[in-house]
Amino acid sequence: QVQLVESGGGLVQPGGSLRLSCVASGSIFSISAMGWYRQAPGKQRELVAHITSGGSMNYADSVKGRSTISRDNAKNTLYLQMNSLKPEDTAVYYCNCNAKTPYSTRSRDYWGQGTQVTVSS
Repeated sequence: QVQLVESGGGLVQPGGSLRLSCVASGSIFSISAMGWYRQAPGKQRELVAHITSGGSMNYADSVKGRSTISRDNAKNTLYLQMNSLKPEDTAVYYCNCNAKTPYSTRSRDYWGQGTQVTVSS
């Protein structure tokens, strides 16, 4: 199994910044794509940003230009730098990865427990 643990969430004022981190651990053979998703109260979970193992990135239009996704493959760690935060960025942010364990023939998606980001004055 693969475990994902997010950190870095919290309360921030509009216009502020946060850096989210996600560490993958466990029986990891390989990790391909990784991503950040978020879910606001009463809304569906949505993609925030996504990065492939080769470093190709894509972003939701709502965060494009304000956020940067990155990963450290040696540390199995995913980051999301968020700037110019807005109240509408308030949500639980989830880390996701597509990974393979030494015991599986197929990769599968794994999810973290989420970290709360609240943007409010």
